[in-house]
Amino acid sequence: MLNAPSQVFPAPASQQRVAAGGRSKVPLKPGRSLMDWIRLTKSGKDLSGLKGKLIEVTEEELAKHNKKDDCWICIRGLVYNVSPYVEYHPGGEDELMKAAGADGTDLFEEVHRWVNYESMLKECFVGRMALKPIGVTKGILPKTKELDATSKELIPSDDWFQTDSSITVTIYTKQKDIISELVIVDYQDGKLRGEIILKDYSYILNVELSYAIQEDVAVHTTGKVGKVEIILKKKDNITWKNLGQPLEGHHSFIRCTDRGFHYRKCKLISKTDVTHNTKLFCLMLPQSTHLQVPVGQHIYLKQIIAGTEIVKPYTPVSSSLIPELPNLTAHIFLMIKIYPNGLFTPELDHLQIGEYIYVSNPEGSFKKSQVQTVDDLFLLAAGTGFTPMVKLLSYALNNVCSLRIVKLMFFNKTEGDILWRNKLEELAFQDKRFDVEFILSEPEKEWTGKQGKISSSLLSEFVKRSKDDSKLLICICGPAPFTEQGIRFLQDLGYSSEDIHSFTA
Repeated sequence: MLNAPSQVFPAPASQQRVAAGGRSKVPLKPGRSLMDWIRLTKSGKDLSGLKGKLIEVTEEELAKHNKKDDCWICIRGLVYNVSPYVEYHPGGEDELMKAAGADGTDLFEEVHRWVNYESMLKECFVGRMALKPIGVTKGILPKTKELDATSKELIPSDDWFQTDSSITVTIYTKQKDIISELVIVDYQDGKLRGEIILKDYSYILNVELSYAIQEDVAVHTTGKVGKVEIILKKKDNITWKNLGQPLEGHHSFIRCTDRGFHYRKCKLISKTDVTHNTKLFCLMLPQSTHLQVPVGQHIYLKQIIAGTEIVKPYTPVSSSLIPELPNLTAHIFLMIKIYPNGLFTPELDHLQIGEYIYVSNPEGSFKKSQVQTVDDLFLLAAGTGFTPMVKLLSYALNNVCSLRIVKLMFFNKTEGDILWRNKLEELAFQDKRFDVEFILSEPEKEWTGKQGKISSSLLSEFVKRSKDDSKLLICICGPAPFTEQGIRFLQDLGYSSEDIHSFTA
């Protein structure tokens, strides 16, 4: 299959390279919003250009369609005529055209892996690539990357045991620091799916169980020996002859970035105002799900809007900064800004208490080890870019013994936009290691604090080591231009890529 050279996408200066997980958006013409695209796909127009006929596409044929008004792209073995979509693409025409007439799978995986392209582009579907049979399943080409010797040594083993009332599935991970947040378990419709995160890899169990079980699934980890136990309660006290029938992906050991997304339905428990346009949503996981979102990682929310699957990333926060409530592992708290003219957040805001929304497994590149030995932690946030900092603040102040200072520089337009201002000021009062500065770009006359936007002069004054030899980490999150400029200013001030981590908001 053809492959567009990944080194040219994203462009070296684009936001996708500057901040992992981010992407640059370009201004779209009026009438070219996501909702406008959905309306166009429902209009009955022939968007594929083939009048409903599907064809088998050769590499030679694909390569012919490489212009804006005649643009075909292949994603995971499926070919789409994206010519009608070019003006609707949030990343701009230039980014989309880099895969014109070629296989754009690598480009898609790097920037848009979470997007359901089959739903978004279903009316543009041309057909499949003409390839030798290699086990295509549901239009997705299997990954063929071989594991290196070190990775092969990480592959776990598993077994199962039973008593009269329970089933215990035991996974031997060969990783002695295994903790419960590295284990995700779902039981749904008679199917048990487990995922164990081992460094950059996922070990997946996927079984249709022999018999029904009760809803409450328990997970125990024994870090000293790297053992994970998934404990299931039988509905009936009968002897099982086997655990069940293996399903797709059972016993697979793949890179986390190569695995598909798994969702479960979560119930909206509460919705409270944080500011005039931002709300705190509390979602409850199913009783048969074990999932904890690690510090610095995000999840995806999925909704069906006008018949199209729409997915957006959000970083969970703690229920509060102060006081720290008991660990509510069955709940996910999300601080979300509502955009009245948007597509996704108004639908989310209209969700009623007791209704459901789909939540994915956690994603993200941040590791706790990045902060566990630092002396000085600096946080740069703009707007809801504050959300990744919430759990990080709590974790660092309560668990990092070497920590001397934590400083947050929080950028907003107005005082009314500042999220959890009182809580941040209270935290600064209670813990002398923590300090917060608020910077406003559109302050009222009464504002006596700092004002402006992110700049080299602000950062040079803000990021100062507590000692000359202090080990530091600078974390940044916000809109794409904010993050891009912030990283560039920090690099100009002499900070290396190892000193900086950018989050997905």
